[in-house]
Formats: sequence, structure tokens, C-alpha cells
Amino acid sequence: MMDGQTWRVGFSCLLLLVLVGFAQSEVVRSCEEVRKLFQGRHLGPVKGLPDSPRAGSDLQVCISKNPTCCTKKMEEQYQIAAGQDMQQVLQTSSSTLKFLISRNAAAFQETLETLIKQAENYTSILFCNTYRNMALEAAASVQEFFTDVGLFLFGADVNPEEFVNRFFDSLFPLVYNHLINPGVTGNNREYSECIRLARRDVSPFGNIPKRIMGQMGRSLLPSRTFLQALNLGIEVINTTEHLQFPKECSRALLKMQYCPHCQGLTLSKPCMGYCLNVMRGCLAHMAELNPHWHAYIRSLEELSDAMHGTYDIEHVLLNFHLLVNDAVIQAHLNGQKLSEQVNKICGHPVRTPTQSPRCSFDWSKEKHGMKISVRNGEETLANRRKEFINSLRLFRTFYGGLADQICVNELAAADGLPCWNGEDIVKSYTQRVVGNGIKAQSGNPEVKVKGTDTVINQIIDKLKHVIQLLQGRSTHKPDKWELLQLGSGGGMVEQVSGDCDDEDGCGGSGSGEVKRTLKITDWMPDEVNLSDVKQIHQTDSGSIFDTTGAGHSTVTESMTFTVMGVVMLLPGLW
Repeated sequence: MMDGQTWRVGFSCLLLLVLVGFAQSEVVRSCEEVRKLFQGRHLGPVKGLPDSPRAGSDLQVCISKNPTCCTKKMEEQYQIAAGQDMQQVLQTSSSTLKFLISRNAAAFQETLETLIKQAENYTSILFCNTYRNMALEAAASVQEFFTDVGLFLFGADVNPEEFVNRFFDSLFPLVYNHLINPGVTGNNREYSECIRLARRDVSPFGNIPKRIMGQMGRSLLPSRTFLQALNLGIEVINTTEHLQFPKECSRALLKMQYCPHCQGLTLSKPCMGYCLNVMRGCLAHMAELNPHWHAYIRSLEELSDAMHGTYDIEHVLLNFHLLVNDAVIQAHLNGQKLSEQVNKICGHPVRTPTQSPRCSFDWSKEKHGMKISVRNGEETLANRRKEFINSLRLFRTFYGGLADQICVNELAAADGLPCWNGEDIVKSYTQRVVGNGIKAQSGNPEVKVKGTDTVINQIIDKLKHVIQLLQGRSTHKPDKWELLQLGSGGGMVEQVSGDCDDEDGCGGSGSGEVKRTLKITDWMPDEVNLSDVKQIHQTDSGSIFDTTGAGHSTVTESMTFTVMGVVMLLPGLW
């Protein structure tokens, strides 16, 4: 049994320990650590900061019944810092999404620029290797056409119907002068201009210009819309990253983040429920973006899925030179009829034969990076889009779950640990936790959400607009300038076309023509090897004599041959 004296000694020791504990607690609640952190954050001058806790009757937000390490000036600086911290957290939370969209927008634009350059090179090579006498004169029109393609794709106010027509208007005088009636126009600019203006009346290229307009409408416009939508996505993220918070939110952020400092609790973190109430209140207007953002990503996905075949810009651009070749063949084979029509419209010019300069396209300089005979699946633009959409799909509910993400990943204390509830350190938060969105904030105990946010409403309107554009393109609705084909007409165009399907109005002719696909390698002949084709010569009357013994035939039967699967006119005969 413990006697009375022993008990009194033990009690005295315990009391001493308690007193020491209180003394240590008082040391911890000094303002030294608060001063260090305030100075380390460069929130303001250290002069005037309390060395020890003081009465805080002048404070507006960080009100406490206990002595405080904060002054009114510190509280004001803390409120500014809380807003800056929030913007930094928003930028960190959206950085992965922003990088995903901006990186792919830049990559898609770069890829499209490369495709445009490749298509321009293929068209230049076609002229240089097959229609050499007109190649230099055609160079400016080819360059202008693809410049316009790029301008349209990247948002300029140019009309595809106009630049397609302009290209074929400029091509007709060259074809007429070098293939149909060599040397007729010579340097007679007035007569060449008359032929140019007559192109739309005499239709020397059949329905190929209209087919190209249709293909441009089905491929350029969706790609342009896709790029514009990606840029809008970046704009949405940039705007929400720098959103200005109302006064009620700023005070709530101050109370959650820095009011604990005033009590010397510099290492405390807010309780999860408390953090959710504050963040869901501050981001309530931003959460209203969620259904529209979800629809935006879904519409991007639908448009991407629809961009295939003749809706695939890669297919259209890299096959353009083949259709140009078909157009030239069409005009040459109908040369006699076209000559009569031009004579009626422009009169009979004086024949002044001239020798046109020939081009010398340096294939060795241009072939680098242009081998697409076998395109690996992962290299195609369609597969890049698919990979991007698969990554973007993970962010469909980004704005709806942003408040929760910030609390879980950045701000709140882990479950089971003591945490700050806005007034003191507690085991758990006992207030009601509200949901996301404006309607759910009526019962928020931490933040009062009032009115609407003009900036958020403007973003929602922009998203609604681009969603309509995306959905319109994905359902293949023709734009005002897109010309859809009404039928084949059974003409020569369908028989020589190498890029023809039912959507282009040239299917099922039964002519047995060869359907070709683009097979361009690093080989391009400087001269066609006549041993590879039927040896033919053009007579003065415009007909063909077959030296292999097949006999005399008409122009429409024997004027073309095939090299590498591409129907061509025989070079060097005009």
C-alpha cells in the first residue's frame, strides 16, 4: 500500500509535468513560426508582425476567442495569397488536360502543313514529269491553290469553291495551248484570258472540278472545325485557370488556408468535408461547364470517327494530283470539240508557236519524308486523332469533379488525421457536405453562392456553338459551298478517275476501269520508258497510229497509258 507521503510526492510530480506541458504549449503557440512563413512567402514586410499572440479584435475573418498571431494587415495579405494559391492549384489541376489538347492541336496543324506540302509536291511532279511544257506556267497556280487550302484549314476567310474554280480556270489555257491546240495562243494574253473565262461554259474537265469541290467540302471543313474546336478547348482551360473569385469565396479560402496560421497551426490541413464545401462553393459556377464539356468531347469524338474515306483530308489531299491528271486527260480527249467551242467564243487566233520552258523539279530534294507507299497505321492522321480522343475521353467529367480532385490531391487532410474545420483542430468535420453545381449550394454552410458568372456563361455559349458545328460536320451536312454530285452521267471522267466512289457520283459504270490507290514511292521517272507502253504516234489529224500492228484507232481509244497505276498522257508528243 502506498502511504500518504508517497502519494503526495507522486501527485506533485504529475502536477509538475502538467505545468511543464502547458509551458511547452505556450512556446509552440508563439508567433515565431508564423513570422518565418509569412516572410518566406514574401507576403509583406516583417516589421510590425507580432512576436507573440495578441488580441485580434480588429480581424474580419480569422476571428478567434484565443490570442492571435495575425494583424488586420496580415489578414489582408493572407486573403490575396489564398486567391493566388487557388489559381496555382487550378493551373496544376488542369495542366495535364491543357498540355494534351495544346500539344495535339500543334501536332495536327504541323501534320496538315506537311500533307499540304506533300500534295503540292506531287502535283508539281505530275506536271514536271508528264506535262513538262506547261509545268513552269502551272507552278504559280499550283502554289496558289495549296496556299489557299492552308489558309482555309487554319481559319482564314477564303472560299474553297472559289479557289478550286480559280485553279481550273488558270489550268484550261495551259491545257488548250499545249495539248489541244499547241502554239495557238502563244503570248496572246487577251486570247488566253478569253479561254480562261470560257472554262466554266465549255466544261473541259467534266465534273472533276465539282467532284474536287465536294471532296474539299467533306474533308477540309471538318478538319478546320476540328482544329478550331481544339483551340476553343485551350481557351476554356485558360479562362477557368484565371477565373476571378467573388468576395465570399475569397474569404472562405482565407479562412480555410491561412486562419489556422493566426493560431500558430502552420502545418494543419482542412478536413475533407470542410474542404469540399469550400471548393464546391467557390467552383459552383465552373461546375456548370461539366455537361457542355462532356458534350464537347463527345462531339469531337463523333467528328473524328466520321473523318474517313473521302471525308479524310489525308486521302483527299494526297490524291488531288491524280484528279488533276484525270482532268487534263478529259480535256485532251475532247480536244476537237473543245477547240470548236473555244473558236465560237473567242474567235480564231493567229497561230504563233512558241517553245515553252521546261521545268526541272529536283526530286532528290523533295523525296525526303514523302515515302507513303506503305503508311504504317500509327503514322496516319486518323490514328493520331483516335489516340488523342482516347486520352481526352478521360477528362469528360473534369469540371464536374474539379473541386473534389483539388481537395483529395492538394488540400485536405487524410482520413483519420486531426484537421482544421474553420475554427479549431478536430477529429472530423460534422457539418453537412453539399454536392457540386449551383443548385446544390443553397445549404452550403461555408460559402454563400450568389447570382451568375458572366465569364462562365460566355464560355458555355462558345461551347454550345462549337458543339453545333462539330455535330453538323460529323453528320456530313454540306456547307453552303459544298457541291454534292447528283449522278455519274456516264462520261469519260468516271472511266479515267482513280478516286471514285458512289458518294462522288461515279460508281458502278461497268466499264471495267481499274480502281487505284495512292502508291507513291521515292521513284519518279524522268522520262517514260516507251518499251513499257504501246508505241503510238499522233498524226496531224489528231488520231493515233499504233506501230505495234493493232491498226488505226481514235483518240479516245488509245491516247492514254498507265505508269505505276496512274493513267497518264504520253509526254513529249506535244
